[in-house]
Amino acid sequence: MISQSAVSQQLSQLEKSFNTPLIDRSRKSFGLTSAGELFYNTCKDVLSRYENFQSSLNYLKNSTKSKISVAAIYSIGMHSLQSYVKKFMKLYPQVHLDIEYLSAAEIYNRLLLGKIDVGLVAVPRNHPDIQVFDFVSEPLVLVCSPHHPFAKKTSIDVSMIQYQPFIAFAQNVPTRNWIDQLLLNYNIAVKPIMEFDNVETIKRVVEINTGISIMPETTIKNELANKTLKAMSFSNEKFTRPTAVIIRKNRAMNDNLRAFVEILRNKNVK
Repeated sequence: MISQSAVSQQLSQLEKSFNTPLIDRSRKSFGLTSAGELFYNTCKDVLSRYENFQSSLNYLKNSTKSKISVAAIYSIGMHSLQSYVKKFMKLYPQVHLDIEYLSAAEIYNRLLLGKIDVGLVAVPRNHPDIQVFDFVSEPLVLVCSPHHPFAKKTSIDVSMIQYQPFIAFAQNVPTRNWIDQLLLNYNIAVKPIMEFDNVETIKRVVEINTGISIMPETTIKNELANKTLKAMSFSNEKFTRPTAVIIRKNRAMNDNLRAFVEILRNKNVK
């Protein structure tokens, strides 16, 4: 632990070196001058770059360890990602893919900390330190129980869901905000009777005819095949959910990681 006097001496030395005050001593509480703010932000940037260098250097040192750490939100990891994983494993059987299913917030956090190599998220957000690549554009469909009155339809006007009991994604899930905005474009605001943070729970609740929902079609293929759910497209337009591959900018990539990212970016994988 550094004493207060030692910190004061170091600050004084810095101010002498730069020939400018860094601390505003006219205030009763601690405050930085404009030069102090500039110095502080510059130091943060230097430390961030150094941490990125250390992370990349460690990765290069361990590049002989054929392991790629991947984190995906559950709905992508269990459905859209699978065919890409199979292709990569067929081409690179010596490489171990360590795949975790995490929330979008945790994926962004771990990616920035260098704890994972690749993330897969829905409705990606911009970040200055993250590079985003389009992954799969997933069709969004109306989903209901086979016993629901809508079940006999093959398509439906979005206005018909206005007063229906609705099962929604939780508000902290990016897909929820995306769907809400799509409905708002048609002046429709549903009032969910239940909200969940994962697609599997939503499917189970809809199966027992508690309400309807809007979900990515890729996530209900098994239920459609087993006839435990019914799905229909919207007659108004084709609604989709964007998904993305995310990696940290300026990070070192060995041949295995580069090959995996290229396969994820290849839209022809089946």
